[in-house]
Amino acid sequence: MRGAVGYTRAVLFRQLEYLVALSRERHFARAAQACHVSQPALSEALRKLEEELDMPLVRRGRKYEGLTPEGERIVVWAQRILADRDALKDEVDALRSGLSGRMRIGSVPTASGAVAELTGPFCAAHPLVTVEVIADMQSVDILRQLQNFELDAAVTYLREDLSGNFHTVPLYQERYVLLLTAADGLARRTTATWAEAAGLSLCLLTGTMQGRRVLDELFARAGTQPSPRLETDSVAALFAHVRTGQWASIVPHAWLHVFGVPHGMRAVPLVEPAAAVPVGLVIAAREPDSVMARALTDIAGTTDVASALERVPGDPGR
Repeated sequence: MRGAVGYTRAVLFRQLEYLVALSRERHFARAAQACHVSQPALSEALRKLEEELDMPLVRRGRKYEGLTPEGERIVVWAQRILADRDALKDEVDALRSGLSGRMRIGSVPTASGAVAELTGPFCAAHPLVTVEVIADMQSVDILRQLQNFELDAAVTYLREDLSGNFHTVPLYQERYVLLLTAADGLARRTTATWAEAAGLSLCLLTGTMQGRRVLDELFARAGTQPSPRLETDSVAALFAHVRTGQWASIVPHAWLHVFGVPHGMRAVPLVEPAAAVPVGLVIAAREPDSVMARALTDIAGTTDVASALERVPGDPGR
């Protein structure tokens, strides 16, 4: 009897995994590939789940047409059940032999350079854990994936409208510098204004990124609006384009900790306004909490990320 119960439980978990994968991938073949099964096996398992629940979960036609309203509700429960199963396994493993498994961390592009300040001490403290960092994410996707249990934690902007569904740990204040070639006249200045930056041939992050929306707000406070000639979703790409000598850009000061100030470039602090935006660790609020998220939160609480990001490679004054 115990074996039959264990088999039934395993089948249910597998069916729920298939349903969550289909909801995420929105395509039968891709969902099957993500679950490492054949498409007929995935489809049959979902049909059996529908029979067991006595309700339709998937709208079927010649191709995937989405989940039914009932399916949309069930997939929320499925995500929670699977997350609780994984969290329980992590907790038991941690009690038995120390934390192990896989930690998934998301990051907005502007903050991805700061993630290493957490993953280094985290991996040193928990050598059995493998860490996956998903960088260059949009903030809205980060919050959605935290709530859907697709991420364990994230480093992103600490907005005032973050709901009670999340816990946060402040890490540092994001400040901004004008990155340009040494030949530019502004490169000889100790500061530059946002209005002056708006008049340059700029490459900036795309308008869909939270980091770009922050910049647009600061430009608006200065009474101006940029007209970037080039946009990208990568901070590294901004550095690469400035290197060509055709562009200037605005980058977070924290990224100088990663790249330094490359040869032939200058980083000039921006003023009028001189702004700083809080960035921190964000985890989903759940009870009991995830042992992975709890361990990373402990690291964040004892790591001085702000001081570390002030050290610029190659700068003898730091």
